[in-house]
Amino acid sequence: MTETIATFSPLYQQIKALILGSLQAGEWKPGEAIPSENDLATRFKVSQGTVRKAIDELASENLLVRRQGKGTFVATHHEDRVHFRFLRLVPDNGEPHYPKSTILDCKRLRAPAEIARLLDLKSGDAVIQIERILYFSEEATVYEEIWLPGTTFKGLSVERLVDWRGPMYALFETEFGTHMVRATERLRAVAADELSAKHLGVEQNTPLLAVERVSYTYGERPVEVRKAVYLTASHHYLNELN
Repeated sequence: MTETIATFSPLYQQIKALILGSLQAGEWKPGEAIPSENDLATRFKVSQGTVRKAIDELASENLLVRRQGKGTFVATHHEDRVHFRFLRLVPDNGEPHYPKSTILDCKRLRAPAEIARLLDLKSGDAVIQIERILYFSEEATVYEEIWLPGTTFKGLSVERLVDWRGPMYALFETEFGTHMVRATERLRAVAADELSAKHLGVEQNTPLLAVERVSYTYGERPVEVRKAVYLTASHHYLNELN
């Protein structure tokens, strides 16, 4: 007879999972304050210290934001500090700054096999494809294709993208109820092909940095694929490891 050993997670991890479930269910919206540690301790029938430890982890994962003297809030892409979590390209000289963008296209397509796999869709399911160029200091620096699930982002158009004033992730959060909580990226060196050379105003075969990103919302659900090429003549990709 095989003996089964039960595995239990620490209490604060269980509370963290409950808070995460409330975030996922939309009980507290991005930018809103969550209940106080004391109120949550009462709700979950645990100590305030246990709640604090759970919130500390969620804050370290950028899902919650502590504000001295004000409380704890759900992270939102409308905050300046969040913009640079997902934009790692910084100038060789000067402070990081958010780029201007030009939307080239936004269309509804059937998902190619690779995009469907990355978005956990079926091949041929509806997707939205966006093409845009990012300009740093008025110079074309990033050309990217963005792929989104068609059902989640139904109604997204060039007009809505052009009219929006702010980061694209803030638009996704506000207009489509989709909050990006984490992303994985693959980086490699490539030579500019005809299309990327045209959009970035460089010669073909110019060295570029290719970045493929898959972004996830709550519940580890993939909701975006980005395929981008970066011109790094006067910029570099900054990653902080801790």
